[in-house]
Parts: sequence; structure tokens; C-alpha cells
Amino acid sequence: MTWAEETGTFSLGDLPVAGGVLQDAVLSWKTYGSLSPSLDNVILYPTSFGIGHTDQEWLIGPGKVLDPTRWFIVTPNLFGNGFSSSPSNRPDWPPLVTYQDNVDAQMKFLAGRFGISRIACVYGYSMGAQQAYHWAARHPEAVDRIIVVCGSARTSEHNRVFLSGLRAVLETAPEHLVAGRFSAEPIATLRAFGRIYAGWGLSQDFYRAGLHLSAFQAASLEEFLRVNWEDRFARRSAANLHAQLCTWHAGDVAAGQDLAAALRRIRAAVLLLPGETDLYFRVADNEAELPCLKQAELRVIPSKWGHRAGNPLQNPEDAAFLAEQVRRWLS
Repeated sequence: MTWAEETGTFSLGDLPVAGGVLQDAVLSWKTYGSLSPSLDNVILYPTSFGIGHTDQEWLIGPGKVLDPTRWFIVTPNLFGNGFSSSPSNRPDWPPLVTYQDNVDAQMKFLAGRFGISRIACVYGYSMGAQQAYHWAARHPEAVDRIIVVCGSARTSEHNRVFLSGLRAVLETAPEHLVAGRFSAEPIATLRAFGRIYAGWGLSQDFYRAGLHLSAFQAASLEEFLRVNWEDRFARRSAANLHAQLCTWHAGDVAAGQDLAAALRRIRAAVLLLPGETDLYFRVADNEAELPCLKQAELRVIPSKWGHRAGNPLQNPEDAAFLAEQVRRWLS
């Protein structure tokens, strides 16, 4: 079965952001499926840390988590990911671009390109999940439902410790100039960055069960780390990673104010899908948010895969759980 796909860019001009002005801002996007005449079948599916829209297409398709034969799925690329405006293609990158800045740009894009003013659902994983929360909190009149997969409304203090460590690794690279800009790609540092990430993205239970060997067909821990983490991050732009770490670190739907009050303003129905063993978006974060939400449900992904339970490309069991929960929530 086939469905329509379209890619493009949307010009936003000089865009005011938290850290100044993003000059000649461009949002890169892709859509899957067909927009209904009544514009009521829109699912917004923003990207997460270090990836573009092509990296998350695996869950789009008939019978998968998001079905393009029923829904018009719109994927806007997060600023800083190399597709939309990013340090890698903007020499005058501002010190901080927040989720709020991204969400406001996405709203302008949806209205300007498709005439969309209301979204049936925002589905997001990790940084995408935090964008979903920001959509619901910042534009409560525009969103019917959100699905928050391994994410939170505010980046926790412990999560910020993790992010600060990663940022410090990048900033201590010999190639680092200032404020996340580099004279050349710091390949050795990016490989070290990948090894650090491997200890956080997957849980202790994952490694104890030997899933790093069996699920990835790796002969050893060393091969798993090199192929799946070192090599992966060595291909990334250090400046882009640094920019997205800053966005993630600043994540907060309440912008430093009362979080409970900000959550109470959300009108959308909220499905919270934390991973049982996620090391930085903890189940406890969503449990604390739940009483403040008007319409919400929490379903824990029962998985050893840590944060990757929410992005189960190599994990059919967790993918099936996600698909079942999403179909139920969208029905």
C-alpha cells in the first residue's frame, strides 16, 4: 500500500529566539499521507536529539505506530539537527534556541504552508516528547491530544547533570573555540561522547541480559560500543549536538515558573508512555505530572531497553506495545 509523501523547507525570515535572532531561519519538513478536506487528521511528529526525519520513519506505515493511510503525519525537523537551521549551516547561531522557539516556528509553518490551525495529536519521543508537551502548554487551544514517549514537561535536575557532562566533553575538545563552535570536527571527542551516551541510553538490565550482543549481533561489548555508538556519533556535527543539548537542558513548559500551574492549563488529552528503565526521563517524572493534568493516562513501557524503549527500531516487543497504545489512544 502506498501513500503520498512530500518534503520541503519553510522560510521564517529573521526569527526572534531565546538567545537572540536566528537569521534567515528555515524549517525543513516532510509529510506522509493526505490532508483531509476538513484538516482534522493531522499528527505532528517532531524529531528528537541528533536525528532528522529520515531516522524516525521506521514507525510510519500501515499497521505501524503511525498509519499514513489514516493520518496526515507532519515531521518538522528540530532547529539544530542539520536539516532545519543549525550551527552547521548558520555561522551566526545564537546561544540558545528553545523548545518554545521551535513550537512557535512549527505553528507558523503549519498555518502558512497548509492552513492548519488545529492538530489532532502531537506524537513525540524524547526531545520530540518534550516538544509535544510544549505544544499542549503553549497552544492549548490548538491541540486535541499528545503522546509523550520517554519525555517530561520539564528537564529534571538529574537529566541536566547528564546533559551538562556531555556538553563539557564537547567544550573540552581541542577543536572547541567558544560557545559550541569548533575549528574542525572533534572526531576523538565525538567518539568519547558516544561511549558516554551508551551508558545512559540503555539500562543496566539491558547490559546484564546481554542484549547489546544478541539484539545487535555484536561479538563483544567493545564492538557494540564502537559500531553502534562511537561510529554513529563520529558522523554527527559537534556544533549541532551542542546546540541541541542546550535546547534540551532548557526544556521547561513553565519557563521557570510554577510547573503544576502550567500543566493545569493543558486542555489536550495526554498519554504518558515512560520507559520502565529509562535513566533520564524517569517514570517518577511522569507520575508527578499526572495529577496536574485534566485528561491523562500513564502506561509504562515494560522494557529493559532504557530510553531506547521509546525508539524500538531493533526491539519488536516494545514496538508492538507502542503501536497498541497509540492505536487505542487515537481510536
